[in-house]
Amino acid sequence: MGREQMNKRLIVATFLILIVIPLTIYLSWKFADRKYYMISLLIIIYTMIPFFMIFEGRKPQARELVIIAVLCVIAVISRTAFIWIPHFKPMTGIIIISGVALGAEAGFLIGAISGFISNFIFGQGPWTPWQMFAFGIAGFLAGIFYHKNILKKDKLYLSIFGGLIVLIIVGPILDTSTLFTMASEVNKGSIGLVYLSGLPVNLVHAFATALTLLFLSEPMFEKLDRIKEKYGILED
Repeated sequence: MGREQMNKRLIVATFLILIVIPLTIYLSWKFADRKYYMISLLIIIYTMIPFFMIFEGRKPQARELVIIAVLCVIAVISRTAFIWIPHFKPMTGIIIISGVALGAEAGFLIGAISGFISNFIFGQGPWTPWQMFAFGIAGFLAGIFYHKNILKKDKLYLSIFGGLIVLIIVGPILDTSTLFTMASEVNKGSIGLVYLSGLPVNLVHAFATALTLLFLSEPMFEKLDRIKEKYGILED
């Protein structure tokens, strides 16, 4: 039964994250200019659906929601603490750790909420839903890959994984945000310029993520695993 519930959650989460959320972001850009607060809240609502499916058949415990909130705070602080270094975002590393430790659904939720909250410091705008999606997908994929035994709780594996995820997926999503929200028109020239100029930014972001996972993944996993074992939180 537990595996059936997990598969159902995964199907719902995949549909919402890979189809509904990107479609919502696209429609917000196409038809609802400057409605980014509403779109951001919609993304959070979408994200909460598969997350709360974890509690099917029982009520969530307060401590389970508290650990999610604490990880969001850690992620936001990790981004804010390095505001003086352009594009250096350890936050993605914290989100990946969350996805591995607590599951894909929680990973995406923490990524999306952290992106939304941290932008009250860095600045809200039409880029916010894109950032929520980009950060969230990092946590979601980390949880999926760990669940499928592709990813291990090894700091070196995680460090390489985090760097690649930023370079291949998270960074290009953020570049696409720049393309649609900043470029006057979308054509071959603007596409090439945006993605090429985004490469140095993505390299710094990837380095910050890899460094965070290399030094913080083990101690954070120890703490989170101890909490999960002691209180039995977020168990199927």
